[in-house]
Amino acid sequence: MSHQEHIKAKLSLLPDEPGCYLHKNQFGEVIYVGKAKNLKNRVRSYFTGAHDLKTERLVADIRDFEYIITGSELEALLLEMTLIKKHDPKYNIMLKDDKSYPYLKITNETYPRLITTRKLKKDGGHYFGPYPNAYAANETKRLLDRLYPLRKCQPMPKKLCLYYHIGQCLGPCEIPNLEGDQKEIVSEIRRFLSGETKDLVQSLQQKMSVAAEEMEFERAGELRDQIRAIESIMNKQNMITADLTARDVFGIYVDKGWMCVQVFFLRGGKMIERDVSLFPIYGTPAEELESFIVQFYEKNIKPSEIYVPPLVNQMLLKEALSLRVHVPVRGSKRKLLDLATKNAENAIGERFELIARDEKKTVQAVQELADAIDIHPLSRIEIIDNANIQGADAVSALVVFEDGKPLKKEYRKFKIKTVTGPDDYESMREIVRRRYRRLLLEGARLPDLVLIDGGLGQLNAALEVIQDELGLSLPVGSLKKDDKHRTSQLLFGEGGRLIELHPRSSAFYLLQRMQDEVHRFAITFHRSLRSKGMTRSLLDDIPGVGPKRRQQLIRHFGSMRSLKKANIEQLTEAGLPVKLAETVAEYLSQTNEE
Repeated sequence: MSHQEHIKAKLSLLPDEPGCYLHKNQFGEVIYVGKAKNLKNRVRSYFTGAHDLKTERLVADIRDFEYIITGSELEALLLEMTLIKKHDPKYNIMLKDDKSYPYLKITNETYPRLITTRKLKKDGGHYFGPYPNAYAANETKRLLDRLYPLRKCQPMPKKLCLYYHIGQCLGPCEIPNLEGDQKEIVSEIRRFLSGETKDLVQSLQQKMSVAAEEMEFERAGELRDQIRAIESIMNKQNMITADLTARDVFGIYVDKGWMCVQVFFLRGGKMIERDVSLFPIYGTPAEELESFIVQFYEKNIKPSEIYVPPLVNQMLLKEALSLRVHVPVRGSKRKLLDLATKNAENAIGERFELIARDEKKTVQAVQELADAIDIHPLSRIEIIDNANIQGADAVSALVVFEDGKPLKKEYRKFKIKTVTGPDDYESMREIVRRRYRRLLLEGARLPDLVLIDGGLGQLNAALEVIQDELGLSLPVGSLKKDDKHRTSQLLFGEGGRLIELHPRSSAFYLLQRMQDEVHRFAITFHRSLRSKGMTRSLLDDIPGVGPKRRQQLIRHFGSMRSLKKANIEQLTEAGLPVKLAETVAEYLSQTNEE
């Protein structure tokens, strides 16, 4: 039975129930996950009627599908998020490349601290933001550190530190029973970060007047600077509404199968930041936006409420997110939604042509390469490069491109284990052997094409392992560079047949990008190893001396020079057991003799 007949048979069995569906490619990989109020209608829609080019590409990749019936549309939405996380389908909206915004956090500790963070955890802490950038978050934190004496040190020190003496900490490390004071400070900081700064400014103005009357001009100047800092921080944000409720506003615009989502973050009556996302959609706009919003709040703090366009299922999102969901219909709230929508329309208008052009170029490049070497279909390409400098720290790197785009989660680094000295051919054999033996043992997907960064010698070395040792029929090519270290030729198969590609063709540019990327990745890995090697300590080679012991010895003796002169008695005084002290002393004495 052909895959078309198989799919047709399964389509006839689809139920009229809500649930999730999973489209799979020829390798059994999940390439798209969707939810549906009615599985029969939704899944059938992919295989009937006309579609745009990108949806046609998705449908052309489908060789099978599965579905899971759920009890409700809400259960389908939540299950969809779980399945997307599990399978990471290449056609789904994924927010992994989005910005990670900075937040201010008051930690959930007996004596809490105020910190900046980009990681959101359910640990009882209070988060405020997001902030446009790290500078804005740190600027606000510096001001609050001067205004409110919360604990700064981590871990808690054993004695009063500088922060206590300059009035920026109450000193909980030595002074007992400060919990009540800390709670009051936390409450004031929370009011400040929620936009309630009027009372604080008035209090500082009164203190400034008193200081000036008492001729404490330095103190009055400090208070004046604090007031200006507060006004500066608050005025940098555009006033949107007098309502201080924390809310996010979602505006969307859909054009030619792409969706742009603009999110306005409103905090304390001000728009403090916006998020812009542009992506292709394969389901209905309502389904895609609902999925986007649920994913969005797995990476961002939920506000008190959100404004959404009328196309989404308001009650579904309310249940899924456990927050207030509104569809504004008039007044200032509707104007906010319209403003976000207008921005989305403007963004998609400006960026669509460029993105569509890039998408077309990528598809065209892969197709050109597939035609040149006669490999159909050509989707996944792996390219390997060796890196060493004067034979030291030999490493290899492997990068993966899928449909002409880098698949960074599949990148791999290798340390050369069995080869001594600068032998590129043996290094290539080792890495090719390790890589594809492992894929065979794990039953993982093999690439459609393997490329080697190198000449005919490296190509033959890879072919020997892949064909003769492992018995695979993987297509293998190599990318040769000219004397200026630029991609010049593609050699393919046994004997290194030269593939004629025009140097200005899309396929040739794709090969250049891949070769540059694997070289960058290999050199970065090599440099990191060399850097670690240069910072190794003499103590690293002594059995029984780990990182803590090493720090203990350096802290006690002050330097390696003093440590080298130490005897067994002095080493035991530094906290080493007698046997370990004897081992260290013997090793250091041998080093001194050398």
